[in-house]
Amino acid sequence: MPRSIPPRSAPPSNGGQPPQAIPPGRPVRASAGPVRPTPVRSAPRPAAGGNGRGGGYPQQGALASGGRGGRGGSNIRIRKGRVAGVIAVLVLLAVLAWPIGLLIWANGKIQHVEALSGADNTPGTTYLLAGSDARGSGGIDDSTSGARTDTIMVLHKPRSGPVALISIPRDTFAEMPDGSGSNKINAAYSYGGAPMLVQAVERLSGLTVDHYVEVGFGGVSGVVDAVGGVRLCYPDDVHDVKSKLKWEKGCHVADGKTALAFSRMRYSDPKGDIGRAERQQQVIAQIGKKVADPGVLLNPASQVGLADAGLAAVVTDTDTGIIDIAMLGLAFRSANGDDGVTGTPPIATINYRTPSGASAVLLDENQTGEFWAKVRDGEYAAGEKIGGVPGS
Repeated sequence: MPRSIPPRSAPPSNGGQPPQAIPPGRPVRASAGPVRPTPVRSAPRPAAGGNGRGGGYPQQGALASGGRGGRGGSNIRIRKGRVAGVIAVLVLLAVLAWPIGLLIWANGKIQHVEALSGADNTPGTTYLLAGSDARGSGGIDDSTSGARTDTIMVLHKPRSGPVALISIPRDTFAEMPDGSGSNKINAAYSYGGAPMLVQAVERLSGLTVDHYVEVGFGGVSGVVDAVGGVRLCYPDDVHDVKSKLKWEKGCHVADGKTALAFSRMRYSDPKGDIGRAERQQQVIAQIGKKVADPGVLLNPASQVGLADAGLAAVVTDTDTGIIDIAMLGLAFRSANGDDGVTGTPPIATINYRTPSGASAVLLDENQTGEFWAKVRDGEYAAGEKIGGVPGS
């Protein structure tokens, strides 16, 4: 029972009558006398009853179901939720860590070279792709020594309009940027490496190169094998000694070695360098299709195999990394799709004789300027095949 509060003494008042005792259990009203501070309780006193200590404690069942002594069901449920949350976070981290780690690893495999000219930017984004036949790149050895560029492609993504992929024939007669006069454009690479090739292409096209990407031919072969081969088509039988291509007319699934020879063959092609450029675009387009296959794209083993096979033979300018190469891949795929534009610059003849008597490809100077301006501004219709030999 609550304790009774004894009567409080106070100075006589009202004629000296003593104050009345405060009944037990009644609250004490403030008086004129000194006020004692009331202690602050951390929690209200439990209701009376149960154990004779002024309030009832939780019964044994309450303790078992979640009181302090039992650590029961509600806490177990909370712990299970926390464990599930931790597992979810760990899974998310693992999912994010794999592609990030793959990007870092892949980026470290890229070799870099000083290549860009520093010229004023032109609208859009321009990539220069060079297929290098440098010794040791895995290319097919023949009687030619030194480094060459059998493949020269300009991939341009305009501010608006379709992405364009333009193959520049390696024998295109063009002005050399070192002031030595005109020569086959791939001679620029032989004489001055990537920087001179970039400048020669910029002078020819009027476009400033934003990204330079050079691929050794061995990389093409390795990537084709990594995706399990690609389906290629050619309408004639071929037995070309120099490229070592043996081909039965029609469409076949080619392995890396065959795809490489397919992309390099030109002496057995009636269209020569122009036909080779078309087949190179076909090879790269088919690689793009296989890489985009979810079975390849989402397979970690395939991802590592592709990166290892392709990037080991890749050289870029110093500012281009793996993200830029990924963007190039997307633009390349777009150019080879229904919404893209492909072709070569307008050609006057493929049998031009240079002053030194060499055979070269001569561009049509009356159309070339307008051609590159329309590529730059995205003015060609999507799906259009542009340039090429007159009447083709």
